Amino acid sequence: MVRRTSRAAEDADDLTHVPLQAILLADSFATKFRPITLERPKVLLPLVGIPMIDYSLEWLESAGVEEVFVFCCAHSKQVIQHLAKSQWLKNPDMAVTTIESHNSISAGDAMRVIYERNVIHGDFVLVTGDTVSNMSLAEALQEHKDRRKKDSNAVMTMVVKKSKPSPITHQSRLGTDELFVAINPDTKQLLSYEDNANPIDKSLLSDNSSISLRNNMQDCYIDICAPEVLSLFTDNFDYQHLRRDFLKGLLVDEITDYKIYTHEIHSSYAAKVENFRSYDTISKDIIHRWTYPLVPDVQYFGSSAVKLGRQGVYSASDIGLSSNAQIGPFTLIGKGTSVGSNSKVSNSIIGEGCKIGSNVSIEGSHIWNNVTIEDGCKLKHAILCDGVVMKARAVLEPGVILSFKVVIGKDFVVPAYSKVSLYEQPIFQDSDEELEYADSSNGMAEISSISASTGMPDGELVSRAAEASEVGADGAGYIWSVFEGREEEWRHSVAPISEDKLAELLQAADDVLDVPHVENHQHSEELVAPSIDPENLTDDNIDEFEKEVEATFQRAVQENIKDDNVVLEVNSLRLSYNMAAADCAGALFYSVMKLAVETPHSSISELLHNVTRLIRKWAKLLKYYLSSIDEEIEVILKFEEMCTESTKELSPLFTKVLQFLYEDVDLIQEEAILSWESEKMGADEVDRVFLKQAEPFIQWLKTAQEEDSEEEE
Repeated sequence: MVRRTSRAAEDADDLTHVPLQAILLADSFATKFRPITLERPKVLLPLVGIPMIDYSLEWLESAGVEEVFVFCCAHSKQVIQHLAKSQWLKNPDMAVTTIESHNSISAGDAMRVIYERNVIHGDFVLVTGDTVSNMSLAEALQEHKDRRKKDSNAVMTMVVKKSKPSPITHQSRLGTDELFVAINPDTKQLLSYEDNANPIDKSLLSDNSSISLRNNMQDCYIDICAPEVLSLFTDNFDYQHLRRDFLKGLLVDEITDYKIYTHEIHSSYAAKVENFRSYDTISKDIIHRWTYPLVPDVQYFGSSAVKLGRQGVYSASDIGLSSNAQIGPFTLIGKGTSVGSNSKVSNSIIGEGCKIGSNVSIEGSHIWNNVTIEDGCKLKHAILCDGVVMKARAVLEPGVILSFKVVIGKDFVVPAYSKVSLYEQPIFQDSDEELEYADSSNGMAEISSISASTGMPDGELVSRAAEASEVGADGAGYIWSVFEGREEEWRHSVAPISEDKLAELLQAADDVLDVPHVENHQHSEELVAPSIDPENLTDDNIDEFEKEVEATFQRAVQENIKDDNVVLEVNSLRLSYNMAAADCAGALFYSVMKLAVETPHSSISELLHNVTRLIRKWAKLLKYYLSSIDEEIEVILKFEEMCTESTKELSPLFTKVLQFLYEDVDLIQEEAILSWESEKMGADEVDRVFLKQAEPFIQWLKTAQEEDSEEEE
């Protein structure tokens, strides 16, 4: 259990203590996770082996929330049973109460039901059951309360975080559309919120003396609300969606004058599992420990113990690995799972009780519990639900989703982005808000739309599914087709964007990084994505930029992304943080060298081999940001800093690596090395350690330079 930080709800000005309450919506009111959510609610789907709702509840408990109302509708019995089984309903520090409804088909309906129950008595936290966070609520809650004391119309504070929209796909790393917001930089009041390319209302520019337009923000879907928020939903039955209807409705409502504010977090983590891409991204963030202490090797909410090894490999103590099975970096293997000979697993999460045969290749995939993968199978960037069976030599192309107990026949190849279920696909695609009706104790969904489309009772539907052979003669499952208007499944897929699609997008992205200049005639200010004044850059800003570049580089390594696409991602970061090319060069060089250190080695010579191999592999990417002597000097200074501080293991190799950069890969010119020497000559003795180490090499350079001059004369 994560240690509680503070009772954020306690207010010294109050004579009586009002417990901090929260509403957790345990229904997504969406269909993005179909066909999986036909049988199990989204909040109970495993995220790195733990049901999503447990992450949300654990964070609320650690942040000081004392009373949570869990609203559940679709699969409500499953949610209630899980809460009882996991002991959340008996938690001594946080009271958890369920509110069940079978008539709600939207978040707005849920808020109206909660209002009618009259259970909320003060400011409350509104969150969905698919949210992962480790942020402290204290600061945001205090800001909200202070504003409320001055202005009772300040009814909501929403948590946001700087994101990294892709310049080629115009979506965030979580697979959501690029978000455009207008914020008053002085008060943090939200003025406009658009999750598409709709132009900003020009009246905002004339009505506000100071305004900041941002396209690099991520909505964390964590809101601190005044009690009036619930009554607003009851007053307006058009409010269905939390953002599209309610939030935008308040922003344009000129009668009530209610206000919404933002609280931006920086070093903390907060994200919502919106689609399959964000499911994959957040899983990787957990494995990479951005969500600490909500990580697999820390005991929390009753999870099975796993141990963290080298290269980010997590494993339970009772797994069965063949002696020649290869387990790659950033992988988790759960309790009771076995992996056969010559099988390779990397960047994947494998649950409990799985049986993986010999000569199997698994990359970037999510394999839940009790899955059987027979000999010779291959799968990349896929999700396999509980009980799935892949017969011998079956292949899953990137982006495949296999729902519960699907069987893929021998030698069968499932096409990219396919979704396979034991249920037939409904004839009509439901809207995002339509509820997935289900309420059976055995966990099998009773889907009204499916029954209507087949014209037969649910029992017959299941028996027909068992006879399905769309996935091989000895398989069982239906391949769902893509509905009209949903052709861009790749945007929300668990798989990286394919090379042909990237090539198509790159063709249209030549001038996407051009930054417009907009002026407000009342208060002249550049309204662009960067929110950092380059003259006021802090160490935190620089550190955050370098971490983002490192995360981008790690994804490029794991997903085999081409250099050109990495450049686009880094350029978008450079734009967002107002950084120079030298900063990009230093951050990328740091990322390459850190990977070399983290790659297994048993001697200094093996470490040198790692360094030279990786620099040679990524030389083209590094060269892109080394267009002048200044950038090259920055790389030398960054390397010197690493040898002194973060990776002292590299210090004996300083001169050899410097020489390699100059002679072998032509990344550093002679002029840059001599300029670095000149800068260091006047430094203190302690800052000249690596200059002394490199003296023989520098002297050799000078001698060669003199000889060249003599030959020219």
